[in-house]
Amino acid sequence: MSDKPVLYYTPRSPPCRAVLLTAAALGLELDLRAVNVKAGEHLTAEFLKLNPQHTIPVLDDNGTVVSDSHIICSYLADKFGGASDSLYPRDPAQRRTVDARLYYDCGHIFPRIRFIVEPVIYFGVSDVPADRVVYLQKAYDGLEHCLASGPYLAGDKLTIADLCCIASVSTAEAFAPLEAAKYPLLAEWVKRLQALPYYQKSNQEGLDLLVNLVKGLLAERQQKHT
Repeated sequence: MSDKPVLYYTPRSPPCRAVLLTAAALGLELDLRAVNVKAGEHLTAEFLKLNPQHTIPVLDDNGTVVSDSHIICSYLADKFGGASDSLYPRDPAQRRTVDARLYYDCGHIFPRIRFIVEPVIYFGVSDVPADRVVYLQKAYDGLEHCLASGPYLAGDKLTIADLCCIASVSTAEAFAPLEAAKYPLLAEWVKRLQALPYYQKSNQEGLDLLVNLVKGLLAERQQKHT
């Protein structure tokens, strides 16, 4: 077994990129194991023993198995954050605020992204319905209001809420443009997160893979229909 926590992931996935960002913020090196979802590697008996829900990412920290990106990020911050608890505060009130932002990501932002990209990747869809784009853009409003109280989603310090949400928002705006005039605080927040020294490697590289795949498939299918 690896001495480093093992992460089963795919670099294109926003939730997986959220974990990569969190590990980078902690200075933690992971043993990365790529999972080919389209080939069904997440449905093997071996993988189902790790995660019966057969979703990625999954973390195996020397026998402690954690699934769901938000839970993985909180686990890593708790275990490897050291004396500083800024990424996932231990103060109950502050932690609730961070958790609320995490739930907003998993309940509102990321599902709306999935409704756009997964039909293209897995079901041969050749265009993205306009109402799904608008529906995704409406989710920006909740984050804009969160940022009224500070430069980050949970106040004045970077937390795992920011790292999880930027993985989603950076993906979302590739398909549902973010209007800076309408959401100025969110637009500035995106720039703030993009300036992190580990952003390019931990998020942008995988994001580019996803965007190029989805837009490439759309262009190819639309060309066939002309």
